Amino acid sequence: MTTAEPSWDVGSQALAGPSRLGLASNWPDWVWASLRTDHAGETGAVWIYRGVLATTRDDETRAFARAHIETESRHLREVSAILPRAMRSRLVWLWRILGWVTGVIPGLLGRDAVFATIEAVETFVDQHYQEQIDRLRAEAGDAALLSLLDGWRNDEVAHRDDAAHRQKNAPGFALAVWTRLVRAGSAVAVKVARHV
Repeated sequence: MTTAEPSWDVGSQALAGPSRLGLASNWPDWVWASLRTDHAGETGAVWIYRGVLATTRDDETRAFARAHIETESRHLREVSAILPRAMRSRLVWLWRILGWVTGVIPGLLGRDAVFATIEAVETFVDQHYQEQIDRLRAEAGDAALLSLLDGWRNDEVAHRDDAAHRQKNAPGFALAVWTRLVRAGSAVAVKVARHV
């Protein structure tokens, strides 16, 4: 007995916004796993900026963090509206802690450390979202979900570019090691969140 391929199209459900996209239960498992990583990542991003705001007293850095936490909070609300609570990572508490630490450390070290950290995180996130977008396009995935992911990616690229533009000094050895660690940690977090 053969079964028909499930349709990607969520039709009019997608027109009502992100909260309706979650009704597309016929999405392949990899899409749901990717959305779980997106939820974990946006959670971490919000907490990175909270960590920065908790430690830095620099006005430019605080304004930067306040502006970007607004966008990350919107992303988190949108992915939360799509991804049922039961399908989210069971390690959300860990992503909050790791995000907080990833914001606190550079917040204590100064503005260049904050901007270099955000540039490193967002460079990874750009690639992460682009991989999802490319696969969805190749599989003729849901157009509304593609549009949402593309919007999130564009926001993250803008954050990356803003952070890069604000850096006054080239990273020294210690900061270069830190940003490599941040990128590697982001990659590990995605792998873990995909399954847990």
